[in-house]
Amino acid sequence: MATWNSRGLRGEVLEEMINLTNQRYREQKLGLVQKIPTSIKPVRFDKEHRHITLAYFDQKSTVDYIGAIQGIPVCFDAKEVATDTFPLQNLHEHQVEFMADFEAQEGISFLIIYFSHREECYYLRFEKMMEFWNRHYIDGGKKHFKYEEMEKDFLIPVKNGTFIHYLETLNQDLLVRKEKN
Repeated sequence: MATWNSRGLRGEVLEEMINLTNQRYREQKLGLVQKIPTSIKPVRFDKEHRHITLAYFDQKSTVDYIGAIQGIPVCFDAKEVATDTFPLQNLHEHQVEFMADFEAQEGISFLIIYFSHREECYYLRFEKMMEFWNRHYIDGGKKHFKYEEMEKDFLIPVKNGTFIHYLETLNQDLLVRKEKN
């Protein structure tokens, strides 16, 4: 069982930016995407019993977000790193399996990766994510991928300093998929 502590706050700013974006998409009737809460079991509280200081993840989560954008089912996970290296251990097997199953049902799966030290956010297409995943877990290669390996055409514009406008990169993903079919 995994434990929860302050490391869980690492992606809080990223998630808040995505939540604001999703709220805007909903208001503009562009899509309906919701954050999936992670189920935890509290173990220890502070003296006033107002704050959880230690908890265990109750069950394996799937991905951070799921919904539909203009009739297209989407699911994605948001990840943040403070260096140019993304460790594949930050992506869990049950998440990859869920995303693969989602793709098999004709949904679109992807990652949003925020390189916080660069203040850059990328849309990582499912196909590219699987290249990195398979390179390590099947071929025995690198346990990570680097910033330099990101597809530069999939840089997500950050609008007004708070919104991560991923619809443009989702559209690019759809075009890439259409060209391959």
